[in-house]
Amino acid sequence: MVKGFILGILVGLVLVVAGVFFYFSSGKAPVATGAPEMPFERKLARMSIHAYLDRLPHPEPAIAADEKNFLEAATLYKENCAMCHGLPGKERTAIAEGMFPKPPQLFRGVGVTDDEPWESYWFVENGIRMSGMPGFKERLTESQIWQLTVLVKNADKIPDSVRNSLTGELPPKVSAPPISLPAPTAQQ
Repeated sequence: MVKGFILGILVGLVLVVAGVFFYFSSGKAPVATGAPEMPFERKLARMSIHAYLDRLPHPEPAIAADEKNFLEAATLYKENCAMCHGLPGKERTAIAEGMFPKPPQLFRGVGVTDDEPWESYWFVENGIRMSGMPGFKERLTESQIWQLTVLVKNADKIPDSVRNSLTGELPPKVSAPPISLPAPTAQQ
């Protein structure tokens, strides 16, 4: 009876593996970005990445979350991230619209602002497989990655100067009171 039970479990496992193999090898799995999700795709991806990240060290940011670092990060963000993750007050780009899964728009609502900084650092440094998110370990320094990390962590509370730097908008003009010059005097 025990042998039959163990054999049943083994046959069941073999059938599951064969079924998954057939699903992918027969072309039934969706591969286009506009196709519907595979069963449990989002849940399995999240479960996998969180299980992996939980095993890693959780360092604190190596730089201050200040305006200087935000402004430097804004330049990096526009060059490396904005095409997928968007800019404050701007619509999602055509590139971002065509991706699956859709990249989070980092300056809208919640998302990365509620993530731990070390987690965002890891995503920027290493990228995320099968998501379109590249790793920047070879292109950016550790300080630059931390700058990006603190910028997106604080995306909901950046100063106007940083927001203007990201969007390319000029700060509002401050109108100065008119200068009154003394009336000319008659010269003798």
